[in-house]
Amino acid sequence: MWWRQENSEASGPLTGRPLQRWVGGAATGLVLVIVATGAVWLLNQRLPPRGLLIVYLLAVLPVAIRWGAGPAVLVSALAVTTFVLVIAPPQSEGPALVALGVFVATAVVVAGLAAGLRRSARAAQELAGEQSALRRVATLVAEGVPAPELFEAVCREVGLLCDADLARLERYEPDGTVTGVGSWGRVPVRLAVGTRIELDGASVARDVLRTGGPARIASFMFEDGAIAAEARELGIRTSIGCPIIVDGHLWGVAAASSKSSRAFPPGTEARIQRFTDLVATAVTNAEARSGLRRSADEQAALRRVATLAARGDADPSPVFAIVADQVRTLLGADCTSVLRFESDGSATYLAARGWRDPDRRKPGSKWFPEQPSVIENVRLTGRSARLDYSGVTVIQELPPSLRTEGVRSAVASPIAVESRLWGSIGVASRTGLLPAETEERLIAFTEIVATAIANTESRTQLAASRARVIAAADATRRRLERDLHDGAQQRLVALALELRNTQAEVPRDLPALSAAVGRLADDVTEVLDQLRELSRGIHPAILSEGGLGPALRTLARRSPVPVDLTVRLGSRYRDAVEVAAYYVASEALTNTVKHANAEHIEILVEERDGALHLVVGDDGDGGADLSRGTGLTGLYDRVESLGGAMRVASPVGGGTEIRVNLPLRSL
Repeated sequence: MWWRQENSEASGPLTGRPLQRWVGGAATGLVLVIVATGAVWLLNQRLPPRGLLIVYLLAVLPVAIRWGAGPAVLVSALAVTTFVLVIAPPQSEGPALVALGVFVATAVVVAGLAAGLRRSARAAQELAGEQSALRRVATLVAEGVPAPELFEAVCREVGLLCDADLARLERYEPDGTVTGVGSWGRVPVRLAVGTRIELDGASVARDVLRTGGPARIASFMFEDGAIAAEARELGIRTSIGCPIIVDGHLWGVAAASSKSSRAFPPGTEARIQRFTDLVATAVTNAEARSGLRRSADEQAALRRVATLAARGDADPSPVFAIVADQVRTLLGADCTSVLRFESDGSATYLAARGWRDPDRRKPGSKWFPEQPSVIENVRLTGRSARLDYSGVTVIQELPPSLRTEGVRSAVASPIAVESRLWGSIGVASRTGLLPAETEERLIAFTEIVATAIANTESRTQLAASRARVIAAADATRRRLERDLHDGAQQRLVALALELRNTQAEVPRDLPALSAAVGRLADDVTEVLDQLRELSRGIHPAILSEGGLGPALRTLARRSPVPVDLTVRLGSRYRDAVEVAAYYVASEALTNTVKHANAEHIEILVEERDGALHLVVGDDGDGGADLSRGTGLTGLYDRVESLGGAMRVASPVGGGTEIRVNLPLRSL
């Protein structure tokens, strides 16, 4: 209550109005004069008149010290009058008048000295209280307590120090409003912390925003606006506010309000400003910590997205989904979307989060962007775009897709893949304007998405190219097999038959000739068998004619190592799948026979979960090293070109197992 005490303690006990002070001082002085008169009566025969007057001075001094100069002068007159009328002889009137002058002068001097001492003591006490309050707030700043706790503490200290009925901290928003961030008071508050307030009427927040300096309002009686209305409702009569400057920019305002009609005394602004300096330091520290934390979170999110993108999966949908989630969280947006631009001017949703109508924006949904729209601006310009919506008129002009969403701010950035505009990432806010750095922060994510798309397209193109090469090689193999079967093999068969016929017609008396012709027929038959084996290696005819099951059974029958074959196939499959499975099984059998010293081989082929699964295992020596040319290395490309996977396990002494998964649907 320091500012009220300054008015009431200047010359007395200051517990009431001036009349009460005079009454109290006079009453006290009367009692003291009566006591002094009794003492003088007892000392009348022992002291001279001047000595008796000094006794009355002792009654004046306490009144001067306690109640001030006015009551002390009154008591001085009362004391001298009592002395003249009751104690002193008539000839003492002259000395009594002199004594009255001395009493009055002494009372004024003593009262002034006492008031000065009280002011000094009070100032020291107030300074100590202020320094203690500042130390408490500074300690909280140094400890880095959460902002809500710090703001509430500052409001409490300012309110108590200024003997206010209400103290608030408010932060200015980019749209010209203020948000309450801290509050303390002896009265209930309707505009609670977190409430955003329009500065459409009288308030110290509005005046501080306009001037950049401290502001006062003497009365809210005839003012308009939400703040003035609340002030009248709470009985607030006067307010004072000081700016909070953070890094040279107006960040907010600290305000104190009182129900008293008396204005806050001079120097109140300076007191509040010392607290706003601490608030500014706390905000700067918090923003620095927040910036570091935000940077760390953003880098972690970028690493997660980049790691997922670097995998180069054939389907980049997981990348789009995680980008939508991470962008929404990091940028504090309410909604986000990832879109691909189509040649007909539409955009296809690849991922969307936070929209009130998710079905409209589910992956694969097409949308023709309207105007005004940040997505359409990006599609037309190839550059980042921003639109901030405010006011009823502008809201009514929004496209239907955004009008029902309550969007107030939207930003979008382009996704460029190999210098061509591919799509866009967009974010939107319903609660306020998106930060100025939103466009820049989006770019990092658009670049990663572009990399993921480029990797996927390159992988797809590479797989398609490999598939075309392998398909062309298979076609050549089939053509060679047909040419050998229809050409050289048929001629050799005919030649072998002709030689047998010739041998049968050789006379019996020419056994040597018959034997020579027989040897030629045997040689032709052997060449024919070798040619058939070669033809089978180029491309087995039974695979084309009967399918994978019969072809594998033929391999199993011809294997010198016993084979347990299990076939669970429902139908024929496309040539590329059957050929890949056949060659893997054939190469595995060949390696087992040549290198594994195995006694048993198991082959399982089945259709399951939309894929063809092939397992070839043996009980041989194991230790197969694919890098040393086992013949399986080249099959990896064939399997992967079909979108499949091949895994070889060959521990030393533990046999060899080959597992192949081939998708039945083409890429």
